[in-house]
Amino acid sequence: MASAADDKSPPTYHQSLIINESEAATTDLPHPGEKSPLSSANVITRKERTKRVDSLDIFRGFTVALMILVDDAGGEWPMVTHAPWDGCNLADFVMPFFLFIVGMAIPLALKRVPNRLLGARKVVIRTIKLLFWGILLQGGYSHAPDELTYGVDMKKIRWCGILQRIALAYLVVALLEIAIKSTQAEEQPIRGFSIFRVYCWHWLAGACVLIIYFSVLYGTYVPNWEFTVQRIDYPDYGEHFTVTCGVRGKLDPPCNAVGYVDRQVLGLQHMYQHPAWRRSKAIAQACTADSPYEGPLRPDAPSWCHAPFEPEGILSSISAILSTIIGVHYGHVLVHMKTHADRLKHWILMGLALLVAGIILHFTHAMPLNKQLYTFSYVCMTSGAAALVFSFSYVMVDVIGLEYLFLPLKWIGMNAMLVYVMAAEGIFAGFINGWYYGDSRNTLVHWIQKHIFVEVWHSERVGILLYVIFAEILFWAAVAGILHQLRIYWKL
Repeated sequence: MASAADDKSPPTYHQSLIINESEAATTDLPHPGEKSPLSSANVITRKERTKRVDSLDIFRGFTVALMILVDDAGGEWPMVTHAPWDGCNLADFVMPFFLFIVGMAIPLALKRVPNRLLGARKVVIRTIKLLFWGILLQGGYSHAPDELTYGVDMKKIRWCGILQRIALAYLVVALLEIAIKSTQAEEQPIRGFSIFRVYCWHWLAGACVLIIYFSVLYGTYVPNWEFTVQRIDYPDYGEHFTVTCGVRGKLDPPCNAVGYVDRQVLGLQHMYQHPAWRRSKAIAQACTADSPYEGPLRPDAPSWCHAPFEPEGILSSISAILSTIIGVHYGHVLVHMKTHADRLKHWILMGLALLVAGIILHFTHAMPLNKQLYTFSYVCMTSGAAALVFSFSYVMVDVIGLEYLFLPLKWIGMNAMLVYVMAAEGIFAGFINGWYYGDSRNTLVHWIQKHIFVEVWHSERVGILLYVIFAEILFWAAVAGILHQLRIYWKL
């Protein structure tokens, strides 16, 4: 939330992770139109008025909107939903984009920490809040929007999820930022690639994360394993299967170390019961004849097709910390480099390097792009993509000044937690579905989908896509815009 101020006192703004933070987070940005926006002489002094980084809000709003799109339209448009295993579809960019944004916000939110103990306490409290909401929304307690029930069997609660992964990355990187924060002025100018030396401890931490990930991924022996299907709504409920492995260093669905660690630590009953690999057709042997759409498993499907898998598991979440560390670096560039030209040169060059590195690793078969394993090639490519998308947003909004073109995304980004919970997690739709007429399937949501979108366009696919765009994304952008005018934000 912004506090009003006159020209003598620059306004104080709040930057957010996925949610609005309580710490002041400003950065020095020239107002659009001041001199040449990319001029190297356009340096900001501390006396000049500070400005909220609107491009980061817009990038955050874009990511939330993208999540809603791929989640709610992915059933009809499988090419945008998660890749069954290797590869990278549109949905596979959402999680690393969130983690990148979390990282970028950390140097802004923790720019001034007068008391490290107090700062660490705030980070821990926010982490606990994120964990609470993550378990509540994705642990199985909420059945919205399709089922009008709630509650979860604690024997089967899912411990991992989107907000839980964000919480882990935020905790590790924010505490690291606090621990190594210099007593010198945080806004001191740093030019060129010397910023890597100034913040070398972040990259050392990233190297440690990578060593741990590679050591476990390629060094862990995965034995044969057994499981019994626990989903009551599956036709093979209660059947017992054996998966043959006895290997080390494999990256295929049944015998990778990521799944093995989760089975040993979390237990099969606490893992995601409907993994994307059930839609696969090109992994050794097809799971379903309907691929890339969801459908019943083939009678001759491999045994692992029936098994659960945790896409936000323990080892993959450790690797995901790298996405946040790269985001933190981009936040440091924003804080220390005082011209648009210096910032964009650094961001774009590094973004292109990461993107190309990830693509090369994938197509040379050195390491596949894989969101569920969160491979290093996937980290590089998605972080590079995040860097380039943010750089584009920065040019359009903070350099050229075309913020008005992206206002819906900005409003979503400034109230990201609200839109995520109500729209992406379906809580609001579940509430509306609770008011039905005659039959629980005869709801306002269903009526709008059918009569205003599907029947008008005579296409289920086009109708659902337009419903998601207009009745979900733009609707919640309007709600967030109204709340912004009222200065109402959901903060953790």
